[in-house]
Amino acid sequence: MLDARRARLWRDLGLGPIWRERTLADPLERPPHAPAGAADRAAQIAALDWEGLRHSVSECRACALCDTRTQTVFGVGDRCARWMIIGEAPGAEEDARGEPFVGQAGRLLDRMLAAAGLDRSGSGDSAVYIANVLKCRPPGNRNPQAEEVAHCEPFLRRQIALLSPRVILVMGRFAAQALLGSDASIASLRGRAHRIDVAGNCVRVIVTYHPAYLLRNLADKSKVWADLCLAREVYEQAG
Repeated sequence: MLDARRARLWRDLGLGPIWRERTLADPLERPPHAPAGAADRAAQIAALDWEGLRHSVSECRACALCDTRTQTVFGVGDRCARWMIIGEAPGAEEDARGEPFVGQAGRLLDRMLAAAGLDRSGSGDSAVYIANVLKCRPPGNRNPQAEEVAHCEPFLRRQIALLSPRVILVMGRFAAQALLGSDASIASLRGRAHRIDVAGNCVRVIVTYHPAYLLRNLADKSKVWADLCLAREVYEQAG
């Protein structure tokens, strides 16, 4: 059987199609950017374990972002964490390193989490798992497009289902709107616990500002601290 690199070379040389047995864990390869049936694709992704999901993300060619990325940015942290942080999309440093929330905004996030007793490398009640809505960097750090969010949504929902967090802290307008299916502003979504259903489980969601926003608007740090305190209260109540 041809491996992925040789299979791509075979196709690029025009030597014909590659036939192989289809399984749920090994879905049929498609030409770049060719849309799959959304329901079938989501069902396949929903059946993956952590390693299968990471592999599926790394091989994803569902939208044009695959042509400009350096690498995908899957997520980082304890896969048993009860806290989950969700951001919007990788930036230049995240794209280079393959890890979400690095660079200046990532360092600010780490300080914020530490103040709340949390750590991306922690364990137990201090552990967090960090992921983005998009797994590839939009060129020039532009805003995510609706089509890109739709293609990545099954990956994020599977991460949430596998993690089964007690609380999700969602950072930034696009991430909040994507996760909650809303077009409301951050200001109107803050200050209360939302609920989403993922794989039959109800998960509580707290909305706050993105660390990159705080770097430009230092006065709003107190609002994010209030959101972290609310998330901590919700976490304790849900225990």
